Amino acid sequence: MGYRGKLAERAQARRLRATGLPMADIAARLGVSKSSVSLWVRDVAFAPRPRATRGRRRAPNALQRRKQAEIARLLAEGRDRVGRLSEREFLVAGVALYAGEGSKGDRSVIFANSDPRMVALFCSWLRHFFEIDESRLRVRLYLHEGLDLAAATAFWSELTGISESQFLKPYRAVPDPSIRRAKHVHGCVGVRYSCSSTHRSIMGLVGALLSDAAIPG
Repeated sequence: MGYRGKLAERAQARRLRATGLPMADIAARLGVSKSSVSLWVRDVAFAPRPRATRGRRRAPNALQRRKQAEIARLLAEGRDRVGRLSEREFLVAGVALYAGEGSKGDRSVIFANSDPRMVALFCSWLRHFFEIDESRLRVRLYLHEGLDLAAATAFWSELTGISESQFLKPYRAVPDPSIRRAKHVHGCVGVRYSCSSTHRSIMGLVGALLSDAAIPG
């Protein structure tokens, strides 16, 4: 029986996962592979069931504590160094973001990423510095099969401020464990704005940023 024929098992697996049951236990109970269970329940929110232990939970060792402390310190240091962006700094930050992740082809402004923070920053930047006709914005969602399409669509619609009616037909990727195991619950989105003049304006800014004149000597 193929994946599409296991709808009942998939539904039961999701119910069990929501109760906090470990994936290995779900797989054993349903008689399916753990990889199938992992795929079916990846987007299910759950709280792990408490397990009986013989003693106290092991505390982080000295190395782990130093690592956590360093991460927290550097995050705070980074926030202090960056601070609140000025108008010009916000412009340059968005240009650098598009230079790295945006489409360079003519006619359309396209930015694709799986990190919600980067997508939110791009959308805010685009609307702030350019006159945007909201009705011309489009979103294409790339999501692995087995993940919740409706939830992912709602998530990205709220984050980008773009109506679900402006979402294009999604691309559903077939999971391939030989290529990658980690899958983004909400997938990856491409935000498109079809306007050649806006794209050329952005590319002019990208060219200026990457020119020798803009780089400190």
